[in-house]
Amino acid sequence: MSNDKIIRCITSDGAVVISAAETSNIVFKASKIHRTSPVATAALGRLLTACSIMGAQLKQKDASITLRVNGDNSDTGAVIAVSDSRGNVRGYVQNPGCPTEYYENGKLNVGKAVGKTGVLNVMRDYGSGEPYIGMVPLVSGEIAEDITSYYATSEQIPTVCALGVLLEKENHEVLLSGGFLLQLLPGADESTITQIEKNIEKLEPVTTMLAKGLSIKDICDIALEGFEVEVLDEMPIDYICACSREKVERAFMMMSDEDIIASAEEKGHAEASCHFCNKIYRFNKEELEKLIEEKHKNNKNEES
Repeated sequence: MSNDKIIRCITSDGAVVISAAETSNIVFKASKIHRTSPVATAALGRLLTACSIMGAQLKQKDASITLRVNGDNSDTGAVIAVSDSRGNVRGYVQNPGCPTEYYENGKLNVGKAVGKTGVLNVMRDYGSGEPYIGMVPLVSGEIAEDITSYYATSEQIPTVCALGVLLEKENHEVLLSGGFLLQLLPGADESTITQIEKNIEKLEPVTTMLAKGLSIKDICDIALEGFEVEVLDEMPIDYICACSREKVERAFMMMSDEDIIASAEEKGHAEASCHFCNKIYRFNKEELEKLIEEKHKNNKNEES
């Protein structure tokens, strides 16, 4: 069971809101599922953290948010994360074993791997009606700066985003991961902005603070020093995949009869694997023929 959690706080005057998450277990789990290289772990971990925080801001119960980073000439290929409205998240990297490069200071060069130019797509699906889709150019490929740019450009919300993934030096296991998203609301005046800027300057990297034993509430308190703070909510989060055999069956039933049968011709069975958890679903020829029958029955029922 994951010990990861997310906390959301607001200043009592309603001028500033912050969401902070620890995602160490989520990112560890993702790195094991996808066997990611160090830089792919960092890129996916940062995006999973951001997506979880943004997902937990959704008010509708059945809503979800998808973040997709498509960098130009990218080593990672597309990096994708999906969160529900509880902050539970899943994701994958197109090229999980991509090569890892480092900056001179020894930090992972995530921007180089992801691509410093390209696009960040944000899709909010509220469970009914058309989803809302926003798209902004990447500013660095380092993820946090790109999320900040998205809010400034697409939603006109002044935002500070910090994300971090700390790996063990020798075996590259995930040690710590987390992040926060701080936003100024319409009630923020000049003195509020000045105080927040001072506070942000005092903050160390997220993983440094976590390594020192600070909780995500402690991080929120430092970011909102000088303000009276109310905790809006705190909830556990985890890496949870939403795939199921039923969903795969529905996908098969959208194919033509010929394609359904053809998918089993070579091996005598058809296979479908989930991008998010790598689970493989297998269907023998008889099961596929039953799906075809069911598809025709459903079509007849719809016609009548």
